[in-house]
Amino acid sequence: MEVLFATERDVAGWAADHAAGLRPGLWPYGLEALRGPDPAARIASVAEPGRLQVLRDRVAPRRASSAVGARGVDGDVGVTWDENVARRMLLTRPHDRMYTGVIWVTDRVERGQDVGRMRDVLRRMSGLWVISRGQVEPLRRFVGEDGPPVGFFTFGVDEEFFAARPWPERPMVLSIGGDRDRDPATLFSTLERVHADRPDVELVVQTTSDAAPPAGVAVVPHVSHRELAELYARASVVAVATRDNLHASGMTVSLEAMATGRPVVMTDTPGIEDYVEHERTGLLAPVGDADALAGHVLRLLGDDDEARRFGAAGRAAVEDRLTTRHLAASLAEFVGR
Repeated sequence: MEVLFATERDVAGWAADHAAGLRPGLWPYGLEALRGPDPAARIASVAEPGRLQVLRDRVAPRRASSAVGARGVDGDVGVTWDENVARRMLLTRPHDRMYTGVIWVTDRVERGQDVGRMRDVLRRMSGLWVISRGQVEPLRRFVGEDGPPVGFFTFGVDEEFFAARPWPERPMVLSIGGDRDRDPATLFSTLERVHADRPDVELVVQTTSDAAPPAGVAVVPHVSHRELAELYARASVVAVATRDNLHASGMTVSLEAMATGRPVVMTDTPGIEDYVEHERTGLLAPVGDADALAGHVLRLLGDDDEARRFGAAGRAAVEDRLTTRHLAASLAEFVGR
């Protein structure tokens, strides 16, 4: 099995950072664990295809072999994490059987946005998988009944890198992340309400938004994974606001927080319930509802015992089913390894 990432990911640099203790996992997403079920699994990079490669594919398109569900099947297998890298694999480094995760295209289709030739790319795969249950049926509709099979399994986190940490002495609310489906307006409105009620609580946000933060909110620049682990350790609540989406934006932050033993307050979108269990490991609120998010945050800030209980339950859920080892085992089974 060959696991492919975009050249921009710099897998050699990732490995060097991992060796220095700066990143979780030798490979992105901890996929080096695939070498357990498949000792020959290797990592490689793929560049954006050139014009000639695109034209050659138009003339003689390559299609992967049909999916094989049996264990231990021999053959040349290529795996990519997302559909954009799957296109690169198909055009520049094809394999007999090709599988890809799908992250972005389902939301783009739902929003009526142009997806180019992505349907053709995905229909030429041996199998597709998603890590949000909310994507399963939309993706099946997109590729058609005669398209490749669509699988679902959960994402995982490195529970040793993001280790359980002692409860912080000072209350702090932390929010991390800036992907395209985060909702900084609702987040800042939430934290403004929290600050008005609890000015003693430290509020820290890492975001790509250029919106001015409300009073009491400290915005930090992009941080390393090691620095991020230390921020989680200082937090007593981790809050995430997202707009409506199918790919469960914020799942990574939720798992890292849970692994650290911290309760999560976040927006309730399709698929997120597989990661944050309402009233057990965290609290969920409707899309765009800053009042509900703030109420949840204030509830946990006001009840230390409940916050700690949610945090402990989150750590237990990660250990039980949401580690990178669980992810790799599910992926290996899906591709027939």
